[in-house]
Amino acid sequence: MKIKMFALDLFTVIGLTAATCTTISFLPQAVRVIKTKRTRDISLGMYVIFSFGTFLWLTYGVLTKDIPITMANSITFALSFIILVMKLKYK
Repeated sequence: MKIKMFALDLFTVIGLTAATCTTISFLPQAVRVIKTKRTRDISLGMYVIFSFGTFLWLTYGVLTKDIPITMANSITFALSFIILVMKLKYK
């Protein structure tokens, strides 16, 4: 029995690297908001629009079976949604 290895092409590696960078960029803000519960300087409008856009990208990634887009936007949506919920809660 032959086992196939999962091979990533260059485009997928670039996509996963970009996805990792943009996703990780939200982590410090989410951690800070969770710890301090301070959201005064965060734009509600920006996070509403951004969360909705990220949700649409996630939907697109799922529908097209695009792994980097699906992975990045599922995590980014979760982080941005947490920040959005905290912004609404601690307004």
